[in-house]
Amino acid sequence: MNARQTFDSISIIFNPNSTGDAPKLAKELEEKLRESLPYPAEVELRPTDHAGHAVELARTAADRGGKVLVISVSGDGGYNEVVNGVMASSNTDAVCAVLAAGNANDHHRVISRQPLAEAIAEGAVRRIDLLQITVEAGADTESVYAHSYIGFGLTPIVAIDLEKGSKGAFKEMFTVVRTFAKFRPFEIRQKDGKRRRFDSLVFANISQMAKYATLSEADDDASDGKFEVVTFAHQAKWRILLRALRATTKGLGDQPSTDYYEFTTLKPIPYQLDGEVRSAPANVLVKVRSVPRVLAVVG
Repeated sequence: MNARQTFDSISIIFNPNSTGDAPKLAKELEEKLRESLPYPAEVELRPTDHAGHAVELARTAADRGGKVLVISVSGDGGYNEVVNGVMASSNTDAVCAVLAAGNANDHHRVISRQPLAEAIAEGAVRRIDLLQITVEAGADTESVYAHSYIGFGLTPIVAIDLEKGSKGAFKEMFTVVRTFAKFRPFEIRQKDGKRRRFDSLVFANISQMAKYATLSEADDDASDGKFEVVTFAHQAKWRILLRALRATTKGLGDQPSTDYYEFTTLKPIPYQLDGEVRSAPANVLVKVRSVPRVLAVVG
C-alpha cells in the first residue's frame, strides 16, 4: 500500500544548459507545486553547473534531514545521478522523483503512474528496487546504483557513438547502423569458470529500454526483488538484427530473472548505467544485485 506523505522541503534539480526543455519544465513544476500543495513546504530550484553535480546536490538536499523530496528534471542519466546522491545520504525519509526532460526517458515511461505535481500533492509514495553494480578493482572498487538497467556490449558502444554525434531520429538510426557494422563481441568468465562470448548482456529492472525495445514480459512494478537477464550470445549479425527487430515490435518475451549475477572481465569493457557510459577494467570481478524496495519514489 502506498504511504500518504507530506514533505518539509522539495529540491528540483535540473541542467540549465540542457538542449531540451529542462529549465522551462523545472520552473513550471516549481510554480505548480507552490500553487497546488495543500501544506507549506520549502520548494527550491537547484541548477547543476558541471557533470556529476546532480549527485552532490541530491545528497546535500537529502542530508538536511526530515521529509525531503528530490526531483530530477532530466532523462534517465540525470535521474541516475540524483538517485545515487540520495542513496549516499543517511536520510531514510528522503524520496526521489523524475520529471521526464531528456532524450531517453525509459524509467519515467515505464514506472510513472500519474502526473508528478498531482502525485506529490497526494503524497503517493511507494518503494522500488534498485540495481547495484560493484566493480572490484582493488583500491578503485566502486559500487553504484541503477534505477532501470545496466548494459554491456552493444548498448554502451552505441551510446558512446550517439553521445559523440548529434541527436535526432534519422541521425540516431544512422549512428546505430554504423556502430553495429563495426561492432565486435566481448568475452567474460562466468561464475562457473566457463568463458562465454556475448554481443549484449543487459540486467533490467524495467521491461523497456532505448525508447523502443521491450526486453521482457516482466511487470512494471520494479519491486519484486529481482531483475531480468537479457543475453544476446554471439551470433551472425543478421540474427542479432532480427532479434533487435523483434524487441522493437513484439518484444523479447519472458526472460530469466535473478537477484544476483557475477562475472569476471577478461578485457576492459564499457557498460551503460541508465544511459550513462562507464568502464570496467580487465580481470576484475563484476557483481550485480537487486536491492529490494530500497528507494522511495513518487509519481
